[in-house]
Amino acid sequence: MALVYQPVMQLSGILVSLLGWVLSCLTTYLPQWKNLNLELNELEIWTMGLWQACVVQEEGGMQCKDFDSFLALPPELRISRILMFFSNGSGLLGLLLSGFGLDCLKIGEGQQEQKKRLLLFGGMLFWISGITAIVPVSWVAHSTVQEFWDENIPDIVPRWDFGEALFVGWLAGFCLILGGSLLNCTICSTEVHQSSVHYAVAEQQDQCQCLETETRP
Repeated sequence: MALVYQPVMQLSGILVSLLGWVLSCLTTYLPQWKNLNLELNELEIWTMGLWQACVVQEEGGMQCKDFDSFLALPPELRISRILMFFSNGSGLLGLLLSGFGLDCLKIGEGQQEQKKRLLLFGGMLFWISGITAIVPVSWVAHSTVQEFWDENIPDIVPRWDFGEALFVGWLAGFCLILGGSLLNCTICSTEVHQSSVHYAVAEQQDQCQCLETETRP
């Protein structure tokens, strides 16, 4: 049964990881990392991302302006850019490696050990990609909470709130980690199945040898 479900788990891991990678790339470029709702002017909603700040107006649509300098950004946004790029790159590399390691792929059918290594490296890269996607999103969320509850800021000053991109980033990290775990579970189940088969064959050989010795005159 392990051999039957193994290709299904591998494809499930690849598809879930692919979904996580797409969401991670989407999170990187979404401008809704932070939302600023102005109670005095409900017709405008300000948003901030890693690359630009935007204002959404009910009549004029969305207008965005790119950040002029990387060094002028807050520390959490600067580090988040780097980590999100690293997450996207490691996720793409994980897709390439694990894709060549799938059992349903006819390439390299006689090199099962190398295909297992590719799946293992791909699953580990998905873990790294998922963690490096969750860390910047959680860091920005933590700094937003601290600023929101800062007692030194007057109550009349508008506060930044969570943007939609943060929730997309959390979902992306969860999908990447889940996909990598599914791929690594297929490797573990294969090793357990092969060891049990070797044990059964060895036990059967021992029984045959015992029967041969008993039948000899």
